[in-house]
Amino acid sequence: MGKSFLKTKWIATAASIWIQCTSGATYTFGIYSSILKSSQSYDQSTLDTVSVFKDIGANAGILSGLLYSSVTTTPRGGARRLLSGPWVVHLAGAIQCFLGYFPMWAAVVGLISRPPVPLMCLFMLLAAHAQTFFNTANVVSGVENFQPFGGTIVGIMKGFLGLSGAVLIQLYNTLSEGDPATFILILSILPTLVSLTLMPLVQIYGTSSVHEKKHLNGFSSIAVVIAAYLMVIIILRNIFTFPLWTQILNFGILVLFLASPVGVAIKAHRESERLLQAETSPLMDDPEPMPPTKCSQVQDSDPEDYHEIPGEPGQGQGKAVPSSSGSNLVDEDEQDINLLRAMLSLDFWLLFIAMICGMGSGLATINNISQIGESLGYTSTERSSLVSLWSIWNFLGRFGAGYVSDIFLHKGWARPLFMVITLATLTFGHLIVASGFTGNLYIGSIVVGICYGSQWSLMPTITSEIFGVRHMGTIFNTIAIASPVGSYIFSVRVIGYFYDKVATGEDNSCYGSQCFMLSFFIMASVAFLGFLVAFALFLRTRRFYRQVVLKRLRHSSTS
Repeated sequence: MGKSFLKTKWIATAASIWIQCTSGATYTFGIYSSILKSSQSYDQSTLDTVSVFKDIGANAGILSGLLYSSVTTTPRGGARRLLSGPWVVHLAGAIQCFLGYFPMWAAVVGLISRPPVPLMCLFMLLAAHAQTFFNTANVVSGVENFQPFGGTIVGIMKGFLGLSGAVLIQLYNTLSEGDPATFILILSILPTLVSLTLMPLVQIYGTSSVHEKKHLNGFSSIAVVIAAYLMVIIILRNIFTFPLWTQILNFGILVLFLASPVGVAIKAHRESERLLQAETSPLMDDPEPMPPTKCSQVQDSDPEDYHEIPGEPGQGQGKAVPSSSGSNLVDEDEQDINLLRAMLSLDFWLLFIAMICGMGSGLATINNISQIGESLGYTSTERSSLVSLWSIWNFLGRFGAGYVSDIFLHKGWARPLFMVITLATLTFGHLIVASGFTGNLYIGSIVVGICYGSQWSLMPTITSEIFGVRHMGTIFNTIAIASPVGSYIFSVRVIGYFYDKVATGEDNSCYGSQCFMLSFFIMASVAFLGFLVAFALFLRTRRFYRQVVLKRLRHSSTS
């Protein structure tokens, strides 16, 4: 195989998976927040302020999207830029990761004088912002390489990002348990080195084949196995005390699982070469040109040569325009919908509002789940398990929604329908948390976690299908701002406000179902609003999916 193997979409996918597995450091804030608070003499309010900048940095990925569009778009005239390709975005992310976490570690251990709070907030913003660069480069390049199966590849990438927090915590438990300061140093070095090492492998190839799905299923199977393994380890750690050798063994097994994507890449590459040889062999034996097949012939008057530009203001679903060529079912202009044009469409704002309701209320739940458990009388071990297992439910939502929606998309179902279903289910999840019955948090956290994770694979994929792939990174990262916006509204203005109204005592605490009941009834109502908004998006786009997206998928599968 040699060099040819390293320059394939399969090794690019494996490299992206490995980068995703180390780039979710923001999910581990709870590990080092205590040492950050004590070493810098912060009160809880100041620590919360630093945490807000973490959420902003991890979700405000507009710059990463703009950079990706800039370095992956061929300029007019076809001249190649010196700095071009997804590796530039990875490099920017690696620099920010190191410049964020390293000075934070230096401040915690006393290597530098205590920085002012605004400067520490800047360090946290940079460290978290790096995640958007890694994520954008991996997700968008994956969609460009596997456009017929965009939901599956987005689910894989987002799923491994969701698991990365649990992976990094296993590393912490193995190398520096009880020493969160060293863990901050690890976070400054590991994601940086992994990205710098693997970024040359992450490239855009863009070819598609119907045979690719089974190999994507191979990556999916690995993700499910790793998630199951992590879930078992998390549960066992909350029951038993592991000696160091057991923890090292557990982490060694995890590393073997994480290395297995290269096996899928090798198998896929060998099959691709075998298929290529099979296709070229008849041509070598018979130099006569083959007659065009029915599916390759394009009639000038065929209605398939026309499609709609989605979301044109005042024009419903859009207007029918001729495709730029018979071999391309997607109009060049439609593919080049940039952020400003997208923001002028109703579809953009329907997605944004739905994500405020879905992502915002889901993130507010995880941010407060430990305190909810405390108010309902859950033990510290039970609360720790709830927090740890959230990453598993989050993964299942991210992976499952992308995988399942892809299956039904190829059967003719518009993908926004799955956003409708998950937001309706999220409504019931919030009601379960509000109810306060015995064991409600176990059921509620599973439902809310899966539905929350689902939005993170459905939203980017729907964005690429409605607005095109070229500016996908910029557009979906702009919509993702809905997550911290919604989280702030529901965490501070709803949960915090109503909790303080019923809290009593010197420590301003509250115990009982009444502490959070009203807040989650409100969030259930908000999730139901998101369901209605997503349903409106489904109604607006179902004809577009039928007339454009499905034809695009069929064209990609036969090309």
